[in-house]
Amino acid sequence: MKVVVTGAAGRLGPALVRIAAAAYGEKAVVALPRAALDVADEAAVRETIGRLRPDAILNAAAYTDVDGAEDNAETALAVNAFGVRAIKKAAVEVGANLVHYSTDFVFDGTKGEPYVETDDPNPAAVYAASKLLGEWFAEGPNSYVLRVESLFGGAHGGTIDRMADAFLAGREVHAFTDRVVSPSYVEDVAAATIALLGRMPAPGLYHCASTGHATWMEVAGELARQLNVTVPDIRPTTLEEMALKAPRPKYCALDSEKLAATGIAMPTWQDAVARYARSRL
Repeated sequence: MKVVVTGAAGRLGPALVRIAAAAYGEKAVVALPRAALDVADEAAVRETIGRLRPDAILNAAAYTDVDGAEDNAETALAVNAFGVRAIKKAAVEVGANLVHYSTDFVFDGTKGEPYVETDDPNPAAVYAASKLLGEWFAEGPNSYVLRVESLFGGAHGGTIDRMADAFLAGREVHAFTDRVVSPSYVEDVAAATIALLGRMPAPGLYHCASTGHATWMEVAGELARQLNVTVPDIRPTTLEEMALKAPRPKYCALDSEKLAATGIAMPTWQDAVARYARSRL
């Protein structure tokens, strides 16, 4: 199995590279950070994939600045939508399987319970819309689209990484009381990806997030406990108080039972946070 990882220096990419190398051998994995391949350059994508001829492409390349996308829609679309289209075309040409990563933000957060794959998306921001377009471009008989959520533990810190930094430095942590999430450890998403390639269930859309859900306030409390912070300085806040440029879905927990039915069960978010906390101590 020869595997190419695009976006290899991003939040998820390094974990994909490491776990794929453990499964298939280091020589079988080609890590392509943006400096090596800009997925927005269709000609470069076609040439690179055509030359490498991988068995599988793990596309972790993404423009993830949710607020920045409001003023940079062209860039967000170039990477999150048209970049995926270029990768999918190249994958078809060489007969490679494609695993592409999307987001819970494709939903508007009004359902009030965990979203399943058959729920209709309704993106409320430019970033979310660009990711939904990417899902559509990735579709095909040899493609898997994995929706992930609130990633942490990666090279570029997510919300939980920033919380951990603050707790360990004795600083105040701001946590939403009105956002419900299923925060997911990059190690778990990467392990699920490699398991998916091994099992090769029916291609299509799968949610790949930690089991269970909580408000960010609850997540912060559990993280502090796991980090042995006895008197954490946690300030509750709301989306309205923060007045972010791009709207966020309030209830964006993902149900990953469809993935579990293939034999790939995601750990609980509490277990994921506990393992992550141990890595920080």
